Amino acid sequence: MKDLKETVRPFYTLCLTVNAEANVAEIMGNLLADSFQSLSSVEVKSKEQLTGQVQYFWKLIPDLKWEIQEMFQDGNAVIVRSMAFGSPNGDFMGLPTTGNKSFNIMTIDIHTVENEKIVTVYHLEDWPTAMRQLKG
Repeated sequence: MKDLKETVRPFYTLCLTVNAEANVAEIMGNLLADSFQSLSSVEVKSKEQLTGQVQYFWKLIPDLKWEIQEMFQDGNAVIVRSMAFGSPNGDFMGLPTTGNKSFNIMTIDIHTVENEKIVTVYHLEDWPTAMRQLKG
C-alpha cells in the first residue's frame, strides 16, 4: 500500500498553518475531494465550508500553526495527532481577543484518502482548553 501520510501532511503544513506564500483555497481545492466532508461530533462541513473557515481563521489568528506530532496509516486511513498554537485577535468563538494571549491545544484527526485526495476527516480539537487559556 502506498504511503498516504505525505498526501495528508500538506493539510497541516500548507492549509491549517498560516503561510503568507500559500493560496489556501487553491491548495485545499487540490487536496480535498469534491465530495469531501469534515465531520465532528455535532456538524458536517463541505469542502467549501471548511475552506472558508480556514481562510477566516488565517485572518483571525495570523500566527496559527498546526504541528504534526504523530502520523499513522491503516489502509487508506491516516491518523494524525497534532498541536495547534495561535494568538487570536478578534471575536474567537464568542470571546473577545486582542492577540496578546495564545492557546496551545491537542487535536486528533482521522483522514480517509482515495485517489490521492482526502475524502473525509473525522476531527477532535480541544477548544475548551483554548478558551480557558485565552481567558486565563
